[in-house]
Amino acid sequence: MNTDALSSEARMWGQPGRSYDGISFGLSDTITHTVQALWPRPGERILDIGTGTGWAARLAAWRGASVTGVDISPGMLEAAEALSAGLDPRPVFQQAAAEALPFGDESFDGVISTFGVIFSSEPSGAVAEMARVLRPAGRLALATWADEPDGYIARFFGLVGEWSDAPPPPASPFDWGRSSWLREVVGERFEIDIHEQVTTLYAPDVATVWKEYVNGFGPVMATYAALPHDRRDAFRAAFEDFHRSFTVGSGLAIPRLALVVRGVRH
Repeated sequence: MNTDALSSEARMWGQPGRSYDGISFGLSDTITHTVQALWPRPGERILDIGTGTGWAARLAAWRGASVTGVDISPGMLEAAEALSAGLDPRPVFQQAAAEALPFGDESFDGVISTFGVIFSSEPSGAVAEMARVLRPAGRLALATWADEPDGYIARFFGLVGEWSDAPPPPASPFDWGRSSWLREVVGERFEIDIHEQVTTLYAPDVATVWKEYVNGFGPVMATYAALPHDRRDAFRAAFEDFHRSFTVGSGLAIPRLALVVRGVRH
C-alpha cells in the first residue's frame, strides 16, 4: 500500500477521535450480533480488524477473551485505549492494516471485523491475512454493508461523494456485501454462512444525525471541512433533506441492510 495514501486515509478516519464512538453506538445492534456470531470464550485470542474506537473489542473482552484491536488510524486507537480503560482483561491496541498484519501464523483463535476490513484497499490480501493469522479451524465473524444500490448506505456515500473531491476508494467496500463475492473470495479460505440483518438507526431528528456525522464520521467531517464556507450550509441542507425522508412518527428510523458472515478456517 502507498504510505502517503495510507497516512491520508488514516488521518481522515482518525480525525473525529472519541466522537466516532457515536457512530458505533448507531451500529451497536449489528456489532453486538457479530460478536455473538464469533462467540468469544474466556482466554481465547481474538483479533479485531478495523477496530475503530474498540466497540467490538470491548464486547469480546467482556466475554473474557484476550483481544488485540488493530486500525490504520492513530486517532481511532487513542480513543479505543481511553474508552477501554478499566476493563479486565483489557484489549491491546496497535496500528496495522488488514492486508499487512504484524502477527505470526496461527496467532489467534478468532478474527472479527465490524464494518472495518471492508475498506481495505487490497481485499484478497486482507482475506489471506485473516486466514494466515488464524489457527486451523479458527473462527471468523464479519459485519459488512450489503450491496444494495438503492439502499441507504449506497445513497449515503453517493451523497457525500457529490460534495467531496476525494478520489473513490481503490476497491469497493460493497464487494464484501455480495454473497457471490464472499463465497468466491472469502469462501476460498473459509467455510462461511451469510445472514442478512437490518441495522436500524433511530434518532430524534435530522439535526441530531447531522451533528453525529459531521463530528464523528471522518468522510463527512473531511468533506465539510474542505468545502468553501459559502457551500457548507448547502451540504448540511442536502444531508438533512436526505435524512428527513426517514421520518416516522416522533423521530427517524433509518434501515440499513447488512450482512453478518460467520466462517471457519479451512
